[in-house]
Amino acid sequence: MEMRTRSCDSEEKHHDWDPISELEKKKKGIQIEGYQIEGLSIAGHETCVILPSLSLAFDIGKCPQRAISQQYLFISHGHMDHIGGLPMYVATRGLYRMKPPTIIVPAAIKENVEKLFEVHRAIDHSELAHKLIGLNVGEEFYVRKDLKVKAFRTYHGIPSQGYVIYSIKQKLKQEYTGLPGNEIKNLKSSGVEITYTISSPEVAFTGDTMSDFIVDDTNTDVLRAKILIMESTYVNNLSTVEDARDYGHTHLSEIVSYADRFENKAILLIHFSARYKLEEIQNAISAVPPPLAGRVFTTYRRFLMNKVVSNYITHLFSLSFTCEMNRSC
Repeated sequence: MEMRTRSCDSEEKHHDWDPISELEKKKKGIQIEGYQIEGLSIAGHETCVILPSLSLAFDIGKCPQRAISQQYLFISHGHMDHIGGLPMYVATRGLYRMKPPTIIVPAAIKENVEKLFEVHRAIDHSELAHKLIGLNVGEEFYVRKDLKVKAFRTYHGIPSQGYVIYSIKQKLKQEYTGLPGNEIKNLKSSGVEITYTISSPEVAFTGDTMSDFIVDDTNTDVLRAKILIMESTYVNNLSTVEDARDYGHTHLSEIVSYADRFENKAILLIHFSARYKLEEIQNAISAVPPPLAGRVFTTYRRFLMNKVVSNYITHLFSLSFTCEMNRSC
């Protein structure tokens, strides 16, 4: 497969003030392997996973407030619980005069995503400024010189792909190790290539997929990334592996059966079915045997609490609005 590389080269000047960040000084989510990971993910409702230190997010089902601060957005596929908040994300950044975001989508859906924006422009009469990039499996996008993202193959019912984030470092070649600094400087000035590039997989995100991605030989870096953020829609025997595959998803038992393939330091499970209670998910995760035991995490409790707080605030607003309208409180 021919490797294609993209990068973001916009030099436009925009406001540095970020009103969303100003409202969210307190960190949320979970800290894993040096990365703060935030967001929401409930199957069929919404998924948005955020890495604020990298200013990027994966998927945007309903555009949680925290996502608006992220400059880069990577979409795994076109189901509404993963892409439904896209117009609002772009519109809100425009409202606050923030820099137009860069949005990466599977190349197969790029044209339709642009049509989606055209419809909203016609309805809303707003600019909805953004940069939209279609990426094929195997292609790379440079977030910055020391950070790139590569699309990898996933297996869902519609066009889909996951993403691997790589850190990029330059290391001095062995033959120049130990030389005085001035000699190294002279070699570099004379055009000698004294370093080589190391790309290390840091974080991988699957989006929705069957377990087939695990045994795909082209996805070795996905299983080598420090952190693998992957779906586990079904977690117990109330649903079978066949049920999961029928809907293009993964069952926790499949993850356990492929345990020896995962070299990741941490596996963060997301996208649990809304049918499960918190206790059921916790019990299923705590029962995961070695060699995965201790490496599997979930932020479901935090995601759930964020949702509860959001619903509570909405409820209070509704009561206040009703009282004001009726003048009866």
